[in-house]
Amino acid sequence: MMKKEEMTDVIIMAKTDKKTTWEALGKATKLDPICIAAACLGSASLLEDEADALVTALNLGEEVKAALMRYPTKGIGQVVPSDPLIYRFYEIAYVYGLSAKEVIHEMFGDGIMSAIDYTMKINKVEDPKGDRVQVVMEGKFLPYKKW
Repeated sequence: MMKKEEMTDVIIMAKTDKKTTWEALGKATKLDPICIAAACLGSASLLEDEADALVTALNLGEEVKAALMRYPTKGIGQVVPSDPLIYRFYEIAYVYGLSAKEVIHEMFGDGIMSAIDYTMKINKVEDPKGDRVQVVMEGKFLPYKKW
């Protein structure tokens, strides 16, 4: 049985060899590029038809398909990563997390934004002072229930 880490290595090599993009793989699987990248990097799973489309697009085998369909384990043993781009998302949460929480609670009440019923879009915004990254996150509000 192929481990998720091995699967990721095989997929990244095939993606590089084919000179393809997450955008193209998203179109091939009918999934958002961020969603397909998450599955390929091992933090999400695919349905059989989605895994079929991906392995076909990258000319990979059944072992990769099976690994793509297995449920991942998320966040075990993680610490704040040192990769500068990923670290910035942590920094945003550290600096603005409590502020965002206050505003969300004020607007919606006591609850959370779902990361299950969730989408993220990344856009490039051209600016004469330097291009900007636009990250749009949208999640269903889930109120805490009382019992």
